[in-house]
Amino acid sequence: MPDSIHAGDLLADRYRLDDLLTESAGGRFWLAHDLVLHRPVAVHLIARTDERAEGLMEAARRTAPYHDRRLLRVLDADETDECCYVVNEWGQGTSLDNMLGSNGPLQPRRAAWVTSEIADSLARAHEAGLDHGRMVPENVLIDLNGQVRIIGFAVDAALHGLPTGRQSADLVDTAGVLYAALTGKWAGVSSSHVAAAPTEHGQVMRPRRVRAGIPRQLDDLCDQVINADGAHHRSAFDLTTMTGVVEALREFVGDPTGLDSAESWLDHHAVTVAPAPWAVDASSPQPPSPTVAVRQVEPTPDSTTQVVPTSDSTTEPAPDLPPGPTPQPGPEPSPHLTEMPTQAGIPVFDENNDVGWIQARSTIPVPPPPHEETQAKPLFAPEPAEGQPVRRARPGATAAPPRDYWPWETGTGVGTGIGTGVPAATNDSTDHVVPGRSWFRLAMSVAIGVLLLVAGVAAYQLGVGNGDEPDDEPTASAEPTPVEPTPFAELTAVDFDPQGAEPREENPELVPLALDGDTATSWQTSTYKQDFGPTGLKDGVGLLVDLGSTRSVREIEVATLGGPTTLSVYVEDKEPTGVAELTPVGNQSGNGVLTISLDQAVSGRYVTVWLTSIPPIEGEFRGAIAEVAVLG
Repeated sequence: MPDSIHAGDLLADRYRLDDLLTESAGGRFWLAHDLVLHRPVAVHLIARTDERAEGLMEAARRTAPYHDRRLLRVLDADETDECCYVVNEWGQGTSLDNMLGSNGPLQPRRAAWVTSEIADSLARAHEAGLDHGRMVPENVLIDLNGQVRIIGFAVDAALHGLPTGRQSADLVDTAGVLYAALTGKWAGVSSSHVAAAPTEHGQVMRPRRVRAGIPRQLDDLCDQVINADGAHHRSAFDLTTMTGVVEALREFVGDPTGLDSAESWLDHHAVTVAPAPWAVDASSPQPPSPTVAVRQVEPTPDSTTQVVPTSDSTTEPAPDLPPGPTPQPGPEPSPHLTEMPTQAGIPVFDENNDVGWIQARSTIPVPPPPHEETQAKPLFAPEPAEGQPVRRARPGATAAPPRDYWPWETGTGVGTGIGTGVPAATNDSTDHVVPGRSWFRLAMSVAIGVLLLVAGVAAYQLGVGNGDEPDDEPTASAEPTPVEPTPFAELTAVDFDPQGAEPREENPELVPLALDGDTATSWQTSTYKQDFGPTGLKDGVGLLVDLGSTRSVREIEVATLGGPTTLSVYVEDKEPTGVAELTPVGNQSGNGVLTISLDQAVSGRYVTVWLTSIPPIEGEFRGAIAEVAVLG
């Protein structure tokens, strides 16, 4: 495909390329504008040298004379010096794959109707010796009027390099479209961007096992067509042909009136439409809509709904329609509310395991009795009758003999509260109990106990301060004895020269001498004319010790030779490729054995001994490590 084709270019001096929709496998799909007929069109472009070009042109020539109201037909096809192209009718709406991705699976009856429309068109095409070849959800379009349109008839299969004569693939793919509309999963034989349906033992799982609430008839149809080898054929229709699939779906759908209307399409997208003022009585005539006038032609196999623009539209004026009846004002709505059928969210299964829905009640149930309201309690007590006391004793109480008024006393009779004005009934044979006396005694006892405890502690402290210590020394608490670090065994090491030139080696044959336990042998660096550092050739070199696994490192001992040496030690979990981004666990300088002890153990597998300064030897510089020990 030439890269010189861009948006705005003219194709064959007629089609202006407006928007690149998709591009894959060397082909491009454009939204274009026909400058002659002033209409949007769809253009498929492919390089003329592509091996699929001949098949694309042949598919266009084969399907162009065939007409079907649901097919987006081929309008033009030609070849230029650089490419060949096919121009198709443009359909405006939503493809089935996008609909499933945005709104989820369709209702079973709607899914069956959409699939029946597709199957009917393909059955007619098969009788004419044609086939679609790639009937996937991406090629199913629901236009703005709710009509089902089929995209890429024979052309899309040619663009994907598929051969002709794929009528059996059309049959399985049509059942796959029904499967996808019911479950949101793709089970056809052609490739699709919709998620694949789950399988079990090499068979596609039945729709009812993927999503609950799918009717048995649709479940059997999908299973028998898709899993033709392993399904039990029990349908009354011949599901090995597209005509049998159409008959089975039409029997399930029944009367499809209203399913292809724009209102049904808007309802699927949860758009609420306010009722018209004349829509009071269903039997009263309804005038046409203020925006479009809809006229249904006689139902024929290829009948369509004719939409005629009205005066609000910018297109040509509508033809004269026969005058409709004058709308009459409907009767006043009855105040009685008609009971609506229950729309159950969960399907109901009968004894034959067939799905159904809760039906509306045939008779209106008797309403429950009215709720009896409880009488409100008065805010204040009612005034007593004349000659009656203001307060009365509680039921069962014994009246006490008259005595002096004392509000704090309680007795074995009726107890009174503060300020009640009712004398307390007491028993003269028992002592009077003053309220609060028990709590006072308890508080005094606690206070005396606290004072005695404080005095005992003070006396003990004074005795210790005067030297009156007990004869037996208290035994000191035993502190944990620190465990001495032990060296790790079975270490391996390699030379580490990340800043050197290829092959970045630093006497690798001498590395084992730094781990052999013999300080008489050593690993040596190369000889340098300058010491390491900012003015030297490198920042340093060293050894990379592998502990074999992640371990806790507490101490590193490095036995150096030749003179003063400065080194840094790094402990990492991953094998390092340099030290610029690492943080050392310790640094050390000196002669002989240099020890780095860690206050806290550091976990890691790789220990890097990095020499940052090496001793001078005969006017040059060379470092040596006789032994490395890692302890933990």
